[in-house]
Amino acid sequence: MTPESDPTRRARRRRASGTVVDFDGRRLALARRRHRLQRTALADLTSVSAAAITQFERGTARPTNAVVAELALALGMPLDFFRQGRPIEPVPASAAHFRSLRATPAIAREQALAFAEISLAVVDLVEQYVDLPDVPVLAEPVETEPEPGSIARLAAATRARLGVGAGPVPHMVRLLEAHGVVVLRLPPEIDHRVDAFSTEAGHRPLVLLSPAKDDRARSRFDAAHELAHLVMHQDVDPGSKIVERQADTFASEFLAPTDELEPDLPRKVDWDALARAKSTWGISLAALVYRARHLGLWGEHAYRRANQHLAELGYPEPGPLGPPESPYLLGAAVELLAGAGTTIGDLATASRLPAQQIEEIVAAGSETRPRLSLTIDPR
Repeated sequence: MTPESDPTRRARRRRASGTVVDFDGRRLALARRRHRLQRTALADLTSVSAAAITQFERGTARPTNAVVAELALALGMPLDFFRQGRPIEPVPASAAHFRSLRATPAIAREQALAFAEISLAVVDLVEQYVDLPDVPVLAEPVETEPEPGSIARLAAATRARLGVGAGPVPHMVRLLEAHGVVVLRLPPEIDHRVDAFSTEAGHRPLVLLSPAKDDRARSRFDAAHELAHLVMHQDVDPGSKIVERQADTFASEFLAPTDELEPDLPRKVDWDALARAKSTWGISLAALVYRARHLGLWGEHAYRRANQHLAELGYPEPGPLGPPESPYLLGAAVELLAGAGTTIGDLATASRLPAQQIEEIVAAGSETRPRLSLTIDPR
């Protein structure tokens, strides 16, 4: 009798362990993408091939209990995660407005989209227990080449629709959350080139902000930029320079309408005046310099000189406005649940999502507070 090879013995042991009849291949794909692994890389961590992993994800084959245990160990997920539970809806790349598709590696986008998918599943779960704010009608699509001034008028109309009066927007992230938009910070392990992005693929809009921008002005602009996509670009292919420029224009006008900002802009390069405008409006010096040139208040020479000075100063800019704006809504909702006796563990059991994943997403949607530490002098 010919002795069995090692692969044959391993295959026999796997078959003996039984097939997982309620295996959900979409959850395997989700966990793999969340951990930024290609199928070949995951195969290297287990005893099955990349082709088998493809079959498992597509639902054309079911793994055995032994294989699921290997996959769970390699991906750091509990076994139950891979069984059918509450559906987790996909967020296709075509439904997410990334800033620059060319500058962002596909595997990094997939990791960020996987985080968005799990986030929307957690939000949907929380909404089974807590009523979140209603989402108003935001969509006001624009033409590919809108008329001059039309985006500024649309920004003004959106301010009015969201109840923003004259003057600066007090808190851009809170404004979005007050109108039912879920805002989260991306986890730090996501590639920084992903930047902020938004999607409406779920049952409510989701905005994800970059944790790498430790600056209040930039976080406010990012939030306004993503609001622009929610308003103007619901049926537009994401990523083009035209679409991104339109979102930048909308964000600028939403945060600081031209007719209100212009009196605060100096007619020549005056850094003290610009610093006061930055403090008033909560937007960066770089944005104010651009607006002064765009409005015709400065000539090209003054504009170049100001940008050269900002480049010499480097980042962060002078005149810090404080820490970035933080989300609050999801964390507050889960605190309400905890007060009513429903824990993260209960949510994990109901959804077959790992408690650690739920905690990560709740933290991403919670206000960050400085931590006070006390040191006791042993003398």
